Amino acid sequence: MEYKKIYTSDMSDSQWEIVREILKEEKYRCVTEKREQINAVLYLVKTGCQWRNLPKDFPNWKTVYSFYRRACLNGTWMKIQKTLVKKVRLRAGKKAEPTYALIDSQSAKTASANEGKGYDGGKK
Repeated sequence: MEYKKIYTSDMSDSQWEIVREILKEEKYRCVTEKREQINAVLYLVKTGCQWRNLPKDFPNWKTVYSFYRRACLNGTWMKIQKTLVKKVRLRAGKKAEPTYALIDSQSAKTASANEGKGYDGGKK
């Protein structure tokens, strides 16, 4: 049975085959129901909507959140992400693992907070 995509954030059939195998390895029950839950999480990530504002054609937000939280806590979500990233990198002709990373100084937290108070931040 082929799955019909509804949202641009939905997994393709080939992506779902990879994820389905991971879910089977991790001994998830009702694996076929998980596709909609994962698509709901991907929709949240792409659109930035709140859990409670998931469209009604997805499973109940509490069900989706519960699945996502458990998958994060037991490492399944990270395994899914890493596996899909490897597939995309290999398809693009790159190595499976990146050889370097960039850190944006705007998003990296500083090691220690500035002790100075006031407008000049302790500079005189």
